[in-house]
Amino acid sequence: MNQARHEAAMAYLRSASLSEKDSRFRQAIEELQYPFITASDAEVLTAMYFKLKDMALRNQILGRLMHRGELGLQSFFTEAYKKERYLDMKLKAIRGLAYDATEAEMEPVVEHFLKLLEKRPEKTPYNYQEYEFIRSACGLPYLIKTYGYACFEKALRQEEKQYNDMPDAFKGHHTYDEEGNFIALRDPDEVAEMLNRFFASQGAR
Repeated sequence: MNQARHEAAMAYLRSASLSEKDSRFRQAIEELQYPFITASDAEVLTAMYFKLKDMALRNQILGRLMHRGELGLQSFFTEAYKKERYLDMKLKAIRGLAYDATEAEMEPVVEHFLKLLEKRPEKTPYNYQEYEFIRSACGLPYLIKTYGYACFEKALRQEEKQYNDMPDAFKGHHTYDEEGNFIALRDPDEVAEMLNRFFASQGAR
């Protein structure tokens, strides 16, 4: 963690024009460090989030802010949950919401999340990218450990069922730690080889 780097990035973002393709702009978002995000920083970042078209940049901001539920960002997380299509990003919004929500308040949100999750195999049968975040130390296991809500446990059971229903070629390639950092479990070339071999076997049938 580097507070000086974070503060320099925020100083740049406060004055820079919103230019999603600019390498300096993208680098500044990359350099944000969540422990050093202040309420003033969060105000800038949440406003920026809703202006960004680039999902990857929104995902980075959401990933930083999900750790700072104490900053009173409940309305932001509610709107972010509604905005995003991908379940890993929705779950980041849920992490932020859970900081200041009761179990009764979280249940309808997680039930909605669960309905979306249950439909994933219909159009995305090999949905390992979303599943790996959901089942990682940063995802539902974190929420279960921290809050112990039954709705989180129910959602994880459903995700694990869908994960286990996938062919082995789509499992165990990567995960995330509790901070949300990507952890590769296999070399990218090995992953590509496994996936290519699977799809070749499907085509041979």
